[in-house]
Amino acid sequence: MISVVNLSLVFNSFLRINSIEYKSTKVGFENFPTTPLNFRQNLTSSLTRSVRINSSRMSAIKTCGEIHSDGSSYDSNGSVRCHEKGRRFGNIVWHKCSVEKIDRQELLQQKGCVIWITGLSGSGKSTLACALTRALHSRGKLTYILDGDNVRHGLNSDLTFKPEDRAENIRRIREVAKLFSDAGVICIASVISPYRKDRDACRSILPDGDFIEVFMDMPLHVCEARDPKGLYKLARAGKIEGFTGVDDPYEPPLNAEITIQMEGEVCSPPEVMAEKVISYLDAKEYLQA
Repeated sequence: MISVVNLSLVFNSFLRINSIEYKSTKVGFENFPTTPLNFRQNLTSSLTRSVRINSSRMSAIKTCGEIHSDGSSYDSNGSVRCHEKGRRFGNIVWHKCSVEKIDRQELLQQKGCVIWITGLSGSGKSTLACALTRALHSRGKLTYILDGDNVRHGLNSDLTFKPEDRAENIRRIREVAKLFSDAGVICIASVISPYRKDRDACRSILPDGDFIEVFMDMPLHVCEARDPKGLYKLARAGKIEGFTGVDDPYEPPLNAEITIQMEGEVCSPPEVMAEKVISYLDAKEYLQA
């Protein structure tokens, strides 16, 4: 790390060079005033103070872990507020509004929930999600799909497919899904979500019954034979690492609310699979306020 003294020397040298350049007639600045000494001193002093402040904040980062870019980790005095397990200390409180989830549900005549469709790549998650949202839309129900690939185009575009990034990918999706559910929307999340603990974490942040896990229980060989995106072929050739089902594990749900399986060697049409989910929603009264 460059010291304050070294930064000051570099900055002074920079100003002296610029002062000479300003006086040069070759660039048309023959009448431009040279840089006064007190001006350089003021700038150097400001730079020194800035570096000292940033150094103190860097020390705080080492102590507290991180500082958010929105400045939310600082109090009114500019001091850093530490975090523990991702949660802030101090005076961060939830601001309640007089219009709550029950009011939004009454307006929409439905109950907000999260339908979490999980399974291997090529198991039919997105196909089911689209068929389901189409069927619910025809019944006058408001839905929104959080597709694993689509979310990575924007919100999660900074994440890789390493285990820690996959966990963060699911964490962000579940928080967005929770917001949709709280808005009274039937949120359909269509994501591989290979790790059981990440799916269980999503269930834990929602009210009882509002997390509906749908397991697309399709054999690996069927998914690989479909290979709609050509990803299995690339993974088998060693061109993709950490691909679920090939060189990275998929942990199937233990107690999914709904399981979609093949009937013998035949896959049910998307509309039939969607009706199975709708029957569950009907029985649990999610399609009415």
